[in-house]
Amino acid sequence: MPHCTKCGAAIGENVAFCPACGASQAGHDPGPAASKASSGLQENVAGALAYALGWITGLIFFFIDKRPYVRFHAAQSIVVFGALSILSEILSNLFGFSFITGEWTGFSLGYVLWRLVHLAGVILWILLMVKAYQGERFRVPVAADVAEKIFGKS
Repeated sequence: MPHCTKCGAAIGENVAFCPACGASQAGHDPGPAASKASSGLQENVAGALAYALGWITGLIFFFIDKRPYVRFHAAQSIVVFGALSILSEILSNLFGFSFITGEWTGFSLGYVLWRLVHLAGVILWILLMVKAYQGERFRVPVAADVAEKIFGKS
């Protein structure tokens, strides 16, 4: 399905103006490449790549690709991996990797929590990339709602 080159809204074939934003669609070429947009990638590939390097690729795809499917995954990537990065940094600063809280053994509850955050990040990274590549709008329960509030509904 073709999308507006300006706002990313779905439009009909051979439409002169976008019904959502009114932008001219004269240069729009519906055809086999219609599912590709400004990133030059298929929607499912661009959605999966929005998770590739966490919140960094989420930001990149959020700004370069206007398709709703890709923007949804990019916004969710920013929120999920941004929050995990912040939580990991807080845990490492509070509890550290030192012997302060774990005495001479080096074991601490903070270290365990820090490792669990990293494990959750790896699991979410794989799951979200696979779901996006399969064409699903998999919603991380809290993060998807936060992403919609911050970045708007896609």
